[in-house]
Amino acid sequence: MFSHIVIFWTDPSNPTAADELVAGMEKFLRPIPGVVHFHVGRMVGSPRPVVDQTYQVALNLVFPDKQAQDDYQTHPLHVEFVETVFKKVCKKALIYDFA
Repeated sequence: MFSHIVIFWTDPSNPTAADELVAGMEKFLRPIPGVVHFHVGRMVGSPRPVVDQTYQVALNLVFPDKQAQDDYQTHPLHVEFVETVFKKVCKKALIYDFA
């Protein structure tokens, strides 16, 4: 398996940015073939100081292998998501890939 985790910081000047981001992921990213597991969600607050609470949205994808993730990155729906949603509502993203 290959895991692809993306943490998103949305534009604080846009109060609907997190909603737009999640909706865009559902529309553009969920249908891309090769994804074994798709989970998008909002940051959950925690009293534990070791839990990062500075981001707004996270995406957790699992693929059968790295090649499937590579194919996902160049898929037209992913490219469209980056251009029409991500660049519009996000200030920063941090990505963790591991196998």
